[in-house]
Formats: sequence, C-alpha cells, structure tokens
Amino acid sequence: MLGVLRGAAIVFFAFIGFDAVSTAAQEAKNPKRDMPIGILGSLVICTILYILLSYVLTGVAPFTEFMLAGREASVAYAVEHHMPGYHWLATAVTIAILAGFSSVILVMLLGQSRVFYSMSRDGLLPKIFSDVHPKFKTPVNALLLNMGIGIIALLSGKTGDIITIACFGAIVLYIFGMLSVLVLRKKEPALPRPFRTPLYPYFPLIALAIALFSLVAMISLNIKLSLLFTGIMALAYIWFHFFVKQTPDANENIPR
Repeated sequence: MLGVLRGAAIVFFAFIGFDAVSTAAQEAKNPKRDMPIGILGSLVICTILYILLSYVLTGVAPFTEFMLAGREASVAYAVEHHMPGYHWLATAVTIAILAGFSSVILVMLLGQSRVFYSMSRDGLLPKIFSDVHPKFKTPVNALLLNMGIGIIALLSGKTGDIITIACFGAIVLYIFGMLSVLVLRKKEPALPRPFRTPLYPYFPLIALAIALFSLVAMISLNIKLSLLFTGIMALAYIWFHFFVKQTPDANENIPR
C-alpha cells in the first residue's frame, strides 16, 4: 500500500502534459472539436501504454530490482540485463527516451508561455508578458520568462522537490476543476457547453474522490513540501487579493 501511495503522489506529473494541450485552444482551427479529441485521445493512448509498460517490466523482473538499481521502470535497464545480445536495443531505447523528453519540454514551453500570456492579459502579471512577436505572433516575453524559471529550477539542484510541488499544484487544480464543474452545472445550467462531461455527476464526483485521496497521500509522504506549497498558495492569494486589479472583462480584449 505504501508503494501505491508513493505512486499516487508522483503520477500526476506524468499527466501534466495533457493540460498543456488546452492552452493551444486559441491556435486551433476548430477548438470545440479538436480540443476534446486531442486531450482525451492522448490521455487514452498514454494510459494504455503506461499500463502495458508496467505489466511487461514487472513480468521481466521483480520491481525491487529496478528500485535497487536506482532506475525505476527503466526499459533500457530491463533490456540490458534480461535480454542477452540486445545491448544495442538498450542504447536505442535510451536515445528514444531522450528524444521523448525533448518533445515534452517543447510542449511545456508552449503551454506554460500561453498561461503566462493569458495571466498578463487578465492583469495577474505585468502587461509586458502579453506582448507578442511582431513577425511570429508568439508571446515572446512569456516564453523568455518560462525559460528563465526553468533555468533557475535546474540550477537549484532540487529538481525532485520542484516536481513534487508541481504535482501539488496539479492535484489542487484538478480538485478545483471538478468542484467548478459541479458548481457551474447548478448555478449556470444554461451556459453553452460545447463539451459536456459524460455520466454527470458521477464522473466528476469519482474524479474528485480520487484527487482528494491522492492529495492526502502526497501530504502524508511530503509534509515539509506540503507546508511549502501551502505558503506559496497563501502568498499567491495575498498577491491576487490585495495587489491585482480585478478585470473581469479582460478576456474581451484578447485578440482572436
């Protein structure tokens, strides 16, 4: 059970990339159709791959072997130590993993820069971060801000802790997302909904219960980091409540 809790505490980092797809909605030709297909399709495919990968690796060797080797769920490690004569395949898998990491980094740069851009348009960040490049029409200053934060995170030497804090942020957003679905369905039943949550309200309630369980698991395994995350959230609330000028109609000024 402890292994399940540890997995629940970190697995959300593997799914953060799916959220990045939604940030490209304004750049999609038909967002009402394309966004659900892109998000749900990628989620289904990756979930199947994760399950198959875990099944195959634990069938090749006990999970404790991967833990002792310090390379949890490593395909390259399994090939190198349990498939004699296929060392070249382990190298090829390692190269493929590095290539995959590069694509993940590019997606996160794309997604997070659009988040900073939208926050700037809504008055949550200085207006300079909503400037777009005159030729490429990309949020250049938001991209530079994202790059600077990434460099600082790498130089800190605390990548593992930063990932855990990012997981806290993701799970809290999921919880508020599910609550928002429930509240909006009740308060705004006539609101236009191009995509409707299937099997409402059961799916949101199940997702909310899983998210709360995962949050409890994360807190129990990372007490200090949970307190740090709470402090960051408190500072963010103070900044938003006392220093940010409320602009409820800011979205009307966003270029389409």
